[in-house]
Amino acid sequence: MPAALTLEIRVISAAETYPLRHAVLWPGKPLEYVKVEDDEQGYHFGAFRAGELVAVISLFVAGPEGRFRKFATRPDCQRQGIGTQLMERVLAEARRLGARALWCDARQEACAFYHRFGMQPEGAVFYKGAVPYQRMQREV
Repeated sequence: MPAALTLEIRVISAAETYPLRHAVLWPGKPLEYVKVEDDEQGYHFGAFRAGELVAVISLFVAGPEGRFRKFATRPDCQRQGIGTQLMERVLAEARRLGARALWCDARQEACAFYHRFGMQPEGAVFYKGAVPYQRMQREV
């Protein structure tokens, strides 16, 4: 990535995540579908390249357990290390907030990515619509 396109990760609002969540994860569903009931209690991070939001992730911590949700990277920005930097930020934030474990419901096609961060499958594959998911977890 050229120096002019350095990545900045910063805290954003839940509402700022919605357009990218929608476009990447569930474009065929209404925008309301990508909102999470407790979004206002979450920690939301955006990755910006040249000032443009290219990836988002949301972290929710309750006691010793953290969960991240709605991890979305623009398709033309995938496989460039952006998701890796966001995952590293979420792991650090989960630790900072006192979580001892971190989990997510991963699309099955993304499990290899999460495995690189020490996350392991837990339980059986399940479906959201036609999309297969696997719960992934790790200690932090």
